[in-house]
Amino acid sequence: MLVVGETLVHNLLFIVITQVDLKGEQVEPTALNDQAEKVVEHFPVAVILERREAKSQWVDYVWSAVGVTVGSQDHLPRREAQLVHEEEGVQHYLYGGLQVALYVDQCESYYHNMMTETPRCYIVAYDAEESGTGMPEPFLVTMSFDEAHCYLEAEGEVYSVDVPPELYRWTEDYVLAHYVAEKKKKRKLVDWKKQGRERAS
Repeated sequence: MLVVGETLVHNLLFIVITQVDLKGEQVEPTALNDQAEKVVEHFPVAVILERREAKSQWVDYVWSAVGVTVGSQDHLPRREAQLVHEEEGVQHYLYGGLQVALYVDQCESYYHNMMTETPRCYIVAYDAEESGTGMPEPFLVTMSFDEAHCYLEAEGEVYSVDVPPELYRWTEDYVLAHYVAEKKKKRKLVDWKKQGRERAS
């Protein structure tokens, strides 16, 4: 668990990250700059695609993305699907050669995603017909809902899956190193009756 404190020093925002272990014991704090230097901006992943027999006379199969695995997956053909499991009409393929990239201007979207009860990882793919391979072809994996939503509006295939723990921790480190959430400002109540009386006088 990470507890964040803020200090303003010479007009520069300096974040001190206090790390607390699972037992609640405090460990040595690290500065923002030290944290930022340790965070890489690309994370290798592979997408798990699922193919099910369709219960429809119009299509033979239904495709979906059901998960993401982390790591380089160097043993997989780049940008090709490899069958890894098959059972009772359901097939799972691993599609490697992808990376999650993080960007500073998307930190607010990462932050709000991770603050939800169920953070999501978004997979954007060409649909089965457009790809020319008979299956969806993932080309983007992102932790930003805003980025994924842009493709959704462009009629791309967008899937939402659980975030692997390693990907969550990496994104968390990046957000802590590059983003400070704005504090909500409490609106000042307006005395409309008083204003009305002043105008009348």
